[in-house]
Formats: sequence, structure tokens, C-alpha cells
Amino acid sequence: MRFSLAIAGVVSLIVLTSTSGSAQKLPKKIYIQAQAMGTSTQMGRNANITLIIEELSTDAERAGLIEAFEQKGNEGLVNALDKMHSKGRMSITGTLGYDIAYAKLFPQPDGTTILRIVTDRPLLFGEVWASTRSQDYNLAGVEITYGKDKKKAKGTLYPAAKLKMNKQGQLELQLYQNPWNLVNIQKR
Repeated sequence: MRFSLAIAGVVSLIVLTSTSGSAQKLPKKIYIQAQAMGTSTQMGRNANITLIIEELSTDAERAGLIEAFEQKGNEGLVNALDKMHSKGRMSITGTLGYDIAYAKLFPQPDGTTILRIVTDRPLLFGEVWASTRSQDYNLAGVEITYGKDKKKAKGTLYPAAKLKMNKQGQLELQLYQNPWNLVNIQKR
């Protein structure tokens, strides 16, 4: 039994880490529903989030995003994400939802899997009209860790973020608001 699971794991790892130029079409869409709970200054606020992943990003796409960031910083990354083919859809209560530009699975040695999603965040009319500081934070991201025990799944939603190099030359995620905890995560 363990041997067949190990073979299935190795086969899926090979399929999911292919470095072909086009996106990695999944044999079956990944549906994830969760409840986002505000933290700190957003404490008490919540929203439902639905993710539909149809394809995974390739290593070549990941390398292209890194190159875009190295050349033009956060603006270059946002422009590169905007030009990418949609990998799925993310919708949050109160929004129409938007396309997912980057989705990647990272299998871990302990048997869990990390799903990372990054996309360019659509700016609201009010943000642009009032020229608010929030329009500088034009990325949105999700990180979910799940395994066989569905009750132990955990995740974080970064609704408005930007990437920046700090003084030590390390990549730093800056948030406009606090991250939101994802609870009641259901992968279908």
C-alpha cells in the first residue's frame, strides 16, 4: 500500500514539476473554499473565498516573474503577472473575482502540500479616483498548506501587498493591511 502511494507521489511530482513552456493543465480542477478571518485592525471581519485552479504555473513562468522583478521591481512583477495566461479564478465575498496569474504546488517532505497563488490585484474605482496609498499595493496572494488530515489545513490571504528589496538585499512582502487567516478550508 505504501509502495503504491510512493509511486503515485513520485509520478505526480514529475507531472507537476515539468518545465515545459506552457502551463501545466491539471487532469482535474482544484476547488478550494475557505473563510477569511481578519486579524488585528480587521478583527471581526470575515469573507468567503473561493479558488478554482485549472492549471499550474511552470518553472519557466516562475523564472520569468523573478527576472521581471529583478529588472523593474514590483511594477515589473505586476506587469508580467498582468500579461500571463489565467490559471484559474479567485473570488472573495463582495468582489466580482479575478483571474489567478500564478499558481504553484510545493510538495513537502512531511506529506503536506503548499499551494501558492499570486496575482495582480484589480484596483477599485474609489482607490484610483481618490489616488489612495492602497493602489501602490497591487498584488494579492494566498498560501494554503494542506495534507491528508483536512482538519489541519491552514492558510493566509494577503489582500493587498507589494514586494520590495530591503536594505539587506532580501525580498520582503509589504502589506497594506494585515494578512487574513484562512479557516474551514475545504479542498474538493
